[in-house]
Amino acid sequence: MSFVRILVDGYSLLHNWPELAPGRAPYCAEAREQLVNYLTQYHDATGTPITVFFDGSGRHTSACATRSTASVEILYSRQGQTADQLIERTVYRMVPHGMVLVVTDDHAERDTVVNLGGMTASSLHFISMIQQALNDVNHDIKHYNRRETRQFNRPR
Repeated sequence: MSFVRILVDGYSLLHNWPELAPGRAPYCAEAREQLVNYLTQYHDATGTPITVFFDGSGRHTSACATRSTASVEILYSRQGQTADQLIERTVYRMVPHGMVLVVTDDHAERDTVVNLGGMTASSLHFISMIQQALNDVNHDIKHYNRRETRQFNRPR
């Protein structure tokens, strides 16, 4: 299925992916940077735009906060609003343009997204989607390289 955009509850995904920054807090800058790195690779493999939402009211929005890239948009909520509110507003605006996938483990948020016309995935399911897409790309590259090597190593 093709999605118009994937919306990710950043801290929900980070809490379920401790391998991104082993031994560190899931909200640390290193974990956020690793997450953006993996999401960028996933975007490169699938071509689907990704927006990551973080609850930003508090200590995590310092000057060294993770910034958007060309592949992955990063948004922080303001004081008095939550990432969930931003996700809901975005789903509402994007659903008329096509299917939107929201990645969160918040069951109430998932129900709201489905009622708005979007689709949802758990963090663990999305992590497996990322890993599968990256494995597929690596397999394709190895296959391509073998084929190219055989082509250029043939006697003429």
